[in-house]
Amino acid sequence: MTTNLSDLTGTWTLDPTHTRLGFVTRHAMITKVRGSFNDFTGTVTVPAEGIEGASAEVVVTASSIDTRNADRDGHLKSNDFFAMETYPEITFRSTGIAANGAGGVDVTGDLTIKGKTRSLTIPFDYEGTATDPFGNLRAGFEGTTTINRSDFDLTWNAALETGGVLVSEKVTLEIEVSAIKSV
Repeated sequence: MTTNLSDLTGTWTLDPTHTRLGFVTRHAMITKVRGSFNDFTGTVTVPAEGIEGASAEVVVTASSIDTRNADRDGHLKSNDFFAMETYPEITFRSTGIAANGAGGVDVTGDLTIKGKTRSLTIPFDYEGTATDPFGNLRAGFEGTTTINRSDFDLTWNAALETGGVLVSEKVTLEIEVSAIKSV
């Protein structure tokens, strides 16, 4: 295993069976609900010049949302939230990638949800590279960032009798990446 960012040149494809695009938000102001998107594609390209010239793109099938509750997933797919018939994809396209001095990378890019695009930066820890038993060179990254769901027109909510609301505005994105070098 190596943990040197200079080892990353080439094109990498996200392995959907070992990558998690997750999220967590407060429910009823007292508990957390976790979920993920299970159908996506993604690539990262790192030129010979290094990580500073890299680019990344991820396309998520919005209807693959999974919170382990079919009724809640159905509500999230509806016009109250993601309006998935109108907006079937969520996309992230990098606008800049830089080493962050802590051995990881900061990935800045445009996140588009429900037709609304916002710039954000996701700090990633670089977990290193390793060759798996099948001969694939893999790279691992873990990152989190927080967004405000109303920035993306995800505004449905319900007031609680005890005060507060059913769904927090704050959503933490939890990303665990296993990418396979393809070229």
